[in-house]
Amino acid sequence: MSINLAQLKQQQLEYAESIIIQDKLDFTIPKFIGGTDVGFENGGEITRAAIVVLSYPDLRLVEYKVAKVKTEFPYIPGYLSFREYPALEEAWQQISQKPDLLLVDGQGIAHPRGVGIASHLGLLLNIPTIGVAKKRLYGQYTDPDSKPLSYEKLWDKHGEQQIGWVLRSKLRCNPLFISPGHRVSYQTALDWVIKCLKGYRLPEPTRFADAVASNKPFFSQVLRGM
Repeated sequence: MSINLAQLKQQQLEYAESIIIQDKLDFTIPKFIGGTDVGFENGGEITRAAIVVLSYPDLRLVEYKVAKVKTEFPYIPGYLSFREYPALEEAWQQISQKPDLLLVDGQGIAHPRGVGIASHLGLLLNIPTIGVAKKRLYGQYTDPDSKPLSYEKLWDKHGEQQIGWVLRSKLRCNPLFISPGHRVSYQTALDWVIKCLKGYRLPEPTRFADAVASNKPFFSQVLRGM
């Protein structure tokens, strides 16, 4: 597959201009919150995307879908959303109960060109999204206190513009990197991630999605409870 990075970079810059970092929500309190997780099989030949839908405020699993599609895009740092998006879109089309808000395992605007997978997905599907990343991709920050729910701002590489938050979601765990995806403000992104925490490092939507995608024992227990 021939990749024109200059063209893709320009596409990301154009997408970034359309990203809305304000609350453009269709709810006051969501009835359903979704989560996503993406992995790869067969040495990367197959992209596996899981989307779960949880009811709110009880955060119980009501629906899930796993889509597997042929991987058409290589691994290139900074352009992972082009690699992950096709499978996520396929899973999204299969979900019957569309969530009001989607927590995405990955970056939102905390990306060198402002368009991580959470922003890419939110923009193209026109849904409110929040990026919930396990590692920093871009920017600088001060470590939050060790106390759970401590947080600090995540800044761009120049330290001039906020691009997200660094959240200590659990004691003795590395922080999460939270950023608006699309149609969500900075404060709302942080607030909803915190509201979805139930004692684990990951918020429930992405924790469930990870369990579904990986078929972890936890997921089998969840299915028995449905």
